[in-house]
Amino acid sequence: VQLQAYGGGLVQAGGFLRLSCKASGLTFTNYAVGWFRQRPGREREFVAAFSWSGSTTAYADSVKGRFTISRNNAKNTVYLQMNGLTPDDTAVYYCAADPFKTAQAMGVMGNKSLYWGQGTQVTVSS
Repeated sequence: VQLQAYGGGLVQAGGFLRLSCKASGLTFTNYAVGWFRQRPGREREFVAAFSWSGSTTAYADSVKGRFTISRNNAKNTVYLQMNGLTPDDTAVYYCAADPFKTAQAMGVMGNKSLYWGQGTQVTVSS
């Protein structure tokens, strides 16, 4: 099983990026999929997630209204559209998958997810 996160880069404040998380060795059906990030000097934190059914989403308060999680089951890929980026969004972003979790549970217990991608760096300059 492998989760590959990509799409990070350097962007100016106010800009946007779209991150992708592609799975191989598993299909996202029946897996909650979430995005997490680790900002410099801080612990890894929840950003956004889909429930295992794909029917509900959850977001951290800090990204609500700016970030959108979406998925393409045919491509076995989950996306994170990030708009209105600020320097405070600078972090390594990780995707994770865990079976049969709700989106809210990913927000609370997602750091214990079963599968993790390798992380992609997002740097927002001021």
